[in-house]
Amino acid sequence: MPTGSSPKREREYKEIKAKVKEEGRYKGREEEVAARIVNKQRAEHGETKTASHRTDSRQSTAKGSGSSSGGQGGTHAQHVAAGRQSHKNK
Repeated sequence: MPTGSSPKREREYKEIKAKVKEEGRYKGREEEVAARIVNKQRAEHGETKTASHRTDSRQSTAKGSGSSSGGQGGTHAQHVAAGRQSHKNK
């Protein structure tokens, strides 16, 4: 973990690393994957000097749309309904 990480992030790093190792995922890269996940979380929560620009744009598009994936807008149910509606019109 980078210097300056909070005890909470240190704990999350250890928990993620153990979980990944236990599940047998990313063999030999457990530490790297855990660090990447925690660093991404730190950037998303503004805990780094330079927060991820991609994360910022995703959050702004997701606000109020019910979607956390960003970019698309709307919920999954809304997309399904729109797809069904477009098929009815054909």
